Formats: sequence, C-alpha cells, structure tokens
Amino acid sequence: MTDSARVLAISVGTALPLVVAGGGTEAVVLSAIRKHPLSTQLRPLAVQVHGLGLVGDEQADRTVHGGPDRAVYLYPFEHYAWWNAIRREARVPESNRPLGFGALGENLTVQGLYESELWAGDILRIGSVLLEVASPRLASAKLNAAMGYGHAARDMVQSGNTGVYLRVLKPGEIQAGDVISVTPGPREVSVENINHRRRDGRRVLF
Repeated sequence: MTDSARVLAISVGTALPLVVAGGGTEAVVLSAIRKHPLSTQLRPLAVQVHGLGLVGDEQADRTVHGGPDRAVYLYPFEHYAWWNAIRREARVPESNRPLGFGALGENLTVQGLYESELWAGDILRIGSVLLEVASPRLASAKLNAAMGYGHAARDMVQSGNTGVYLRVLKPGEIQAGDVISVTPGPREVSVENINHRRRDGRRVLF
C-alpha cells in the first residue's frame, strides 16, 4: 500500500480573517486554513519541521488546531476529485476550477496513503522526519467557509475523507517527492474506526 506513497506538496499558511457562518449569523475569525504550497514536485524545496509543525505555518486557534497532537495535517490527494464534484453540485462560485494544493488546510498533500490504512500510533518516515498518527481531523465551520458551502464539515465527517493529524517525533527536513514509509504502531484503534464512531455520534475513546 505504501510502497508508492509520496508527498505531492507541502503547504503552510498564516492566520488571516475568515468569515464563518452558523445559526443564521456571521462572524469574522482568524484562521490559517488557507494554505499555499511551498514545495511541489515541480519545485521540490526543502521545508523544516520542528516539534510543533512546519516552519512558517501558523494556527490561530490552538484549542482545535496545532499543539503537539495536531502539529502536522496530512491529506490524501485522491479525495480532491470528490471535493471538486461536491462543490460543483453545490454551485460554489469558481467550482469549475479544481482545488489547489493545501485547499483543505493540509500541510502535506500525499498520494497513495489513505485513512483506511492508518491506525493511531503508526509511525511515518518522510525525509529525515518521523511523524506519529494521532487522530483524524474533526472539521468545523471554518472548513465550510474555505470550501464555499455550508455543509462541508458535515460531508467530511460522513465521507470519512478527513485526513489525519500527526505528532512530530523527530524534527528534520522534508520536501515534495519524498517517499512515505509506514511502521505499524500498536494497531489498537484505527483511523477508520474513529471516523465511524464520530459519524454515528458515538464517543471516541483512544
């Protein structure tokens, strides 16, 4: 499964104002969900990773993003086609344009590695960095704003196309094109199981 898994792009973002809606009201909050690629396979620049994430990346609300348990966010590129189709169905303005790297707020856009193949505690080696799978993403209204329609967070939960948050075990350097190798952890709780429990509204214990 992971022999061909690799990083397609590495993206970072800064905290900027974002309009979010909910309960019939709108609010302007700071968010770094809008990422831009620093390193792609066409321009494979090295990016430094420290204990709390990528150099140059910000998290505006550390209660739901960032910190040691959510230092790096990985997302499978294969899900992009699904999001592009959903946005077209929702008649999102400019949805005729495919989403670009980092559109889901991810730091690592990867190919060949899915949520269904990962368990909490699995170790990923990318470049000189070691990362540990912590948990799948639990999206908020900020994703709705970034995707341009009001049910994106719900759709992420229902589909299981969540991506995963990673802890940094060993800082170092990564770049687009790096191969991803996976070392199994204790394999007690799968990312897929956590997503199923969240989708069904059940408490997640791990």
